[in-house]
Amino acid sequence: MIVVTGGAGFIGSNLIKALNDTGINDILVVDHLKNSAKMENLRGLQFADYQDKVRFLLRIEQGGAGIGPIAAIFHIGACSDTMEVDGSYMLENNYEYSKILLNHCLTKGIPFQYASSASVYGKGENGFHEKSVCEYPLNIYAYSKYLFDNYVRHLKPQTGSQVVGLRYFNVFGPQENHKGQMASIVFKLYSQLQKDGVARLFAGMDGYGDGEQRRDFIYVKDVVRLHLFFWENPHIHGVFNCGTGKANTFNAVARSIIARLGRGRIEYASFPAALAGKYQSFTEADLTRLRSVGWGEEFMSLTSAISEYCDCLEQTNGYFR
Repeated sequence: MIVVTGGAGFIGSNLIKALNDTGINDILVVDHLKNSAKMENLRGLQFADYQDKVRFLLRIEQGGAGIGPIAAIFHIGACSDTMEVDGSYMLENNYEYSKILLNHCLTKGIPFQYASSASVYGKGENGFHEKSVCEYPLNIYAYSKYLFDNYVRHLKPQTGSQVVGLRYFNVFGPQENHKGQMASIVFKLYSQLQKDGVARLFAGMDGYGDGEQRRDFIYVKDVVRLHLFFWENPHIHGVFNCGTGKANTFNAVARSIIARLGRGRIEYASFPAALAGKYQSFTEADLTRLRSVGWGEEFMSLTSAISEYCDCLEQTNGYFR
């Protein structure tokens, strides 16, 4: 059985869909459906069982009692709210929970992949390499991911079974409707343009012009392809960037959606005070380490990925059907 934590979420449900497409249905979905809107993400997916994240953790702490043999754990679940300020909750949910799962996998020899984040790089003054010198988290979410990456680094010399962390850059694509303010800029701008024909971006800051802040936007299908690549290569260990290696402006994102819809315009709003000192105006994955372990495939272009996603939003409201 394959375990996918966060399986009712955005990236987790896309991973389950990809596993289903390869004929794999023996999957345990672990999640927390307090936000019942995530139920929509499970429609049409094939899996053997569902467990709440608390019940699953209790069973793991009991040595995996009642779960059955586990072939791999994809630990995608986390609190990804970058505006969360409760540090105790964030560390308990994102850090302590992850440690328990990892140590169970190491004891049992189970391959373990987990979701890290490019937020650990902060403003990126020293680049975006998978090195501690580049890391300076700006909020408690980023710090929770940073702590776990360091925990993995500390254990690495002792690991036998695979342990891989993927540092997600700006992921967008189907099945993110439930994320609210944490949804991708692509989803937000598409929704705004459909509502009143206006895409709203931040005005210039940090030396960037209006809407010229740059991020490494990666389509969720490419994220899933990377997870499957590592699963098919269990000898590879470590933390790797999960981005395209090419930054694009927010203006480019908005213009791509406007071009796809054939209508709309851009407006710029003052930068929110709540984000001051916590915002990444530029990110771009360094892919040197990823390429060095055999990943030779290219990623979908921003324009192609946005076009495909817009098709999905128009045809199925952004869900699998």
